[in-house]
Amino acid sequence: MSTQLRVERQSFPIRGSFAISRGRKTTSEVVLVELQRDGARGRGECVPYARYGESIDSVIDAIESVRDELQADIDCAQLQQLMPAGAARNAVDCALWDLRAKQASERVWTLAGLTEPVAEVTAYTLSLESPDKMHQAALDHADRPLLKMKLAGDGDVDRVAAVVRGAPKATIIVDANEGWTIEQYHQMVPQLAELGVAMIEQPLPAGEDAALAGVDRPVPLCADESCHDCGTLMDLSGRYNMINIKLDKTGGLTEAMQLRQQAEAAGFDIMVGCMVATSLAMAPATLVASGARVVDLDGPLLLAEDRQPALDYANYRVAAPSAELWG
Repeated sequence: MSTQLRVERQSFPIRGSFAISRGRKTTSEVVLVELQRDGARGRGECVPYARYGESIDSVIDAIESVRDELQADIDCAQLQQLMPAGAARNAVDCALWDLRAKQASERVWTLAGLTEPVAEVTAYTLSLESPDKMHQAALDHADRPLLKMKLAGDGDVDRVAAVVRGAPKATIIVDANEGWTIEQYHQMVPQLAELGVAMIEQPLPAGEDAALAGVDRPVPLCADESCHDCGTLMDLSGRYNMINIKLDKTGGLTEAMQLRQQAEAAGFDIMVGCMVATSLAMAPATLVASGARVVDLDGPLLLAEDRQPALDYANYRVAAPSAELWG
């Protein structure tokens, strides 16, 4: 029996709104892929990202363009040659892993040659707002051990100071989403270091990383938009301390596992991140996140409603998915 493919756009409301340096949104728009074969069903979810030239329509079109190949029972290795890295391949790759696990009646980490993921502390992200609003958000989440702040440039030191006052026991990491200039970097980083910031994610626009070569890094730097897959890794040496692995960038779990292996061999620390999406999108990333220095898989926590069954986020940690959810 051949594989049957279903592709669907779905929308999940965000609790309130979520803002970064590039804009604000109130819903998470995702693409769901389902693959059915011999009575088993595998699922994957992705979030198209306009920053990388993706849209819901373009991702669905990309998947539909290889429908015949997907329904001819290809595997994950063949998929890497069929589709480029990005959100479309991510949804298909994760659906293939889930399908394989369901058919084999095995957990996906066993099939991948990994140990079962342990529950990891995950960051909780504070949306980009005024210092006063971010202070209140910090108060609301002051018991969390790890808070991630969205920043944008002007006023960022005041934002961080406000969050530190609101959540003095939390470890603080920040994400500029390419929103700084190199001048702002030199101006703000010493102050952020004094405030105890533990990591800065993507301070400069991707493509301007050369400006970071040889600069003082009193706070470790993590590449996000500058690091997509294994092919982009080596350009980051000497400029960043860490990389942020997101399955929507790598094009799925298959490449994400390879990227982590190569990054660690090259001396990079690992962060595993996400887009604002449901537990189905987070589930495959838990395999890559096990033992990572920073885990940022809080997407479902930012939603007003999640898929059921959902991931377990007890004690501020994200646990491995149930077989019913994925894998």
